[in-house]
Amino acid sequence: MNRRQFLRTTATALGTLPLIGQQSGAGRGRIRAIAFDGFVIFDPRSVVARAEEVFPGNGMEFVSLWRTRQFEYTWLRTAGKQYQDFWRVTQDALQFTAESMKLSLSPAQLERLMDIYHRLPPWPDVTGALPEFRRRGIRMAFLSNFTAAMLDANVAAAKLNGFFEEHLTTDRVHAYKPSPRAYQMGVDAFGLNRDEIAFAAFGAWDAAGAKWFGYPTVWVNRAAALPESLGVRPDATTSDLSGLLKFCV
Repeated sequence: MNRRQFLRTTATALGTLPLIGQQSGAGRGRIRAIAFDGFVIFDPRSVVARAEEVFPGNGMEFVSLWRTRQFEYTWLRTAGKQYQDFWRVTQDALQFTAESMKLSLSPAQLERLMDIYHRLPPWPDVTGALPEFRRRGIRMAFLSNFTAAMLDANVAAAKLNGFFEEHLTTDRVHAYKPSPRAYQMGVDAFGLNRDEIAFAAFGAWDAAGAKWFGYPTVWVNRAAALPESLGVRPDATTSDLSGLLKFCV
């Protein structure tokens, strides 16, 4: 599966996946904290609905190209040491997409499309799962490309205040995932060993990056995507947070 195909699947119906690939005892009894990618908690499919409102008949294609360019820009800026935060990268990718598709993008339309990244709804299982993680004494934080302001806005809109420790945004290290500098933030912030921190990935590429770094990695594969062919596999794959809880406890 190529990058464009993977990103397109975030707008399709969810698949149901069992908890697979877990090595015996891989996470059980050792996990003291979870570092979450933002999209494990927040549902990005609403971006397609917003794009369809702004550009009727073009929403799916628009968002597929927008997301592809969005992530390509993060990797290019990290490789080229030309960091800009994820809000800026998202806006640059948006403008490129409109130009590429020869769609006129007014300032009001740009603002309307960007605003959805402050109001992504939580996935349905999130509000039930987070209290259970907290009850079991598992610390939680985002380790995300999102800016702190983006995370704060989404947490507030979803009424999830109080569950997460200080955001570990790539703005701290000026390097996007899958740079090891980004994943190192979890070790530094939690003050724990790598094998005590589970990384919850949304994207297959992020699961690979976290595994390369050395985290016990759970791929919360909400889009029923295929794994990347990068020589590593997550410790477990699940379609929702119940599989992540099973892995951790």
